[in-house]
Amino acid sequence: MSSTQLGIGTRVMHENFGEGVICGIDLESYRIFFRNHGEKEISRSYPKLEVLEEVRSPENLLSLDDVKNALEEVLKRFLDFDEIVPLGERWMGGKLILQPADTNLQSKEVPLEVFFHKIVMIRDRLRVLEQQINAHPKLNDEEKVNLQQYITRIYGSLTTFNILFKRKEDHFKGESSR
Repeated sequence: MSSTQLGIGTRVMHENFGEGVICGIDLESYRIFFRNHGEKEISRSYPKLEVLEEVRSPENLLSLDDVKNALEEVLKRFLDFDEIVPLGERWMGGKLILQPADTNLQSKEVPLEVFFHKIVMIRDRLRVLEQQINAHPKLNDEEKVNLQQYITRIYGSLTTFNILFKRKEDHFKGESSR
């Protein structure tokens, strides 16, 4: 069998099941309908599958990454979920040490991963708040804009913590960078 991506509708010949038509495509297999044997799942790499009439997959099909990105965007927009945001490698295993000025008091150590998670949670909660403000039926546009400005200022206050993020697109953005 050729290494090209066969499309739905391709006619094939299988040594045991006879002639069939590809009716579905998965990551590692084709679902093929055989008249006398029903639908079977056959590996894409199965060497004895002979192509009788090829229908190529369109180049503009969505990739798995496209689907994942679209789903992630929908979840971010409409659900309250914890996004996995990577901490910069140089901070992995590190700790935040809070040392009081009074030497009689004990210092507090917090693993940076815990601290970072709290910051990400703040960002996620702000995003949800922003969406709720935008969708609120009783707020007029002026009230929404005023509340949005407060959220933007909060983001600006949190830009200090951008150093912890691995990816620049995860950074907080304040008034001047929005």
